[in-house]
Amino acid sequence: MNIPDRWVVVEVVSDKTKLHRVFACWYGGWAGSDSWQINSGIVGVDDQSKYFDFEGHSGSIYRCNKNSYGLHLYGSSVLNNLIEKSKEKDIIITVLPEDTNWKELIDGTNVAGRDNKTEERE
Repeated sequence: MNIPDRWVVVEVVSDKTKLHRVFACWYGGWAGSDSWQINSGIVGVDDQSKYFDFEGHSGSIYRCNKNSYGLHLYGSSVLNNLIEKSKEKDIIITVLPEDTNWKELIDGTNVAGRDNKTEERE
């Protein structure tokens, strides 16, 4: 189980595919360096009183504290760089607002056997 210090959910759209992914950050402490990870794509959400458990395509679980939405400086820099570089490949990455209903957002998308395609672009 991954328990990040800070986290956001990003929407990744390329061609006709849309994924929602956890972008997670950890503080390194005095002897370490800050780090980040992005999950394989959210397939399930368990809403608990103080945290969300996000299940990824790979089976990993990210336990995200509800009071820790957002990024630290290093994570923000990394994500902003990914957002800019992805534009070169016609991939759009958007950070979703903290007040998003994650359960409602994920139901019907990113789940095996369900449609995760966006509408045809014109």
